[in-house]
Amino acid sequence: MRIGQYQLKNRILLAPMAGITDQPFRKLCSHYGAGLTFSEMMSTNPQVWHTEKSKLRLAHHQDAGINAVQIAGSDPQEMAQAAQINVEYGAQIIDINMGCPAKKVNKKLAGSALLQFPDLVTKILESVVNAVNVPVTLKIRTGWDRQHINCVEIAQIAEQCGIQALTIHGRTRECLFEGEAEYHHIKAVKQAISIPVIANGDIISVEKAKFVLDYTGADGIMIGRGALGNPWIFQSLGELAEINSTNIIAPSLTEKCGVILRHIEELHQFYGAEKGYRIARKHVGWYLQGIQPDSDFKRTFNAISNATEQLIALEDFFNFISNNGNSNV
Repeated sequence: MRIGQYQLKNRILLAPMAGITDQPFRKLCSHYGAGLTFSEMMSTNPQVWHTEKSKLRLAHHQDAGINAVQIAGSDPQEMAQAAQINVEYGAQIIDINMGCPAKKVNKKLAGSALLQFPDLVTKILESVVNAVNVPVTLKIRTGWDRQHINCVEIAQIAEQCGIQALTIHGRTRECLFEGEAEYHHIKAVKQAISIPVIANGDIISVEKAKFVLDYTGADGIMIGRGALGNPWIFQSLGELAEINSTNIIAPSLTEKCGVILRHIEELHQFYGAEKGYRIARKHVGWYLQGIQPDSDFKRTFNAISNATEQLIALEDFFNFISNNGNSNV
């Protein structure tokens, strides 16, 4: 799969997720086989471009692969300027967010709210594409609500404006993350345009990934919530999608425990001990769902307010479940 001049190592992508797809997590998912990872969504408000929070979101490491940065906003000129700034900071791909369903984003007429205004979509896409010399991609939903599903129209606009790849989450904004993703809309878009189409929504297993790829004809798939606490999903999906193997060996409990400890340690280093231990809590919660979902350890871990003590507690817990065989792995 190609996006502009970039040849991806496979067609399994990590979705941009606010508060989640920071540099440590992108590196981890890339290590396990994600063909492309995206930064957290960056605001196009010039007042926040140079803040410490924005700098952390933009931080990139070569181990995370191609540097793809997602931006969100509603003003064509601001979007173009933000794209230029991010390219100056090292972005190799600019992704435009028109899929976020969050109220705080939509009330600013950004994210999926833009799907209600195809003329404004056109102006934004043209402005950004013309402002930078790197590939520009777009992420959308199927429409604003079930009465206004216009993903095919938006997809055709995107292709005409020079967008290099389109990701579609198979729900409307109204649906949020409820119900099941509707892949027939993604299939319709794939049949209507010639640029790469990436399917997104509810892809949390090898079996689901194979179904979505076969049914929609999509060029790739994007994993979001399925990667939470489960970065090794990309290894399984990559092997399925590329060599059609059914004999996939999942990481052992020992390997997973080692990876989790390194991830938490990297979070401490990346954010600093004071902020890092707070960020670590949610990741450990997600990891425990796959290792020991009924564990009382999560409550114990969340009460710890020291980075070093977090690592000690995690190591002791992993040694205990390894020695007692008490896990889902």
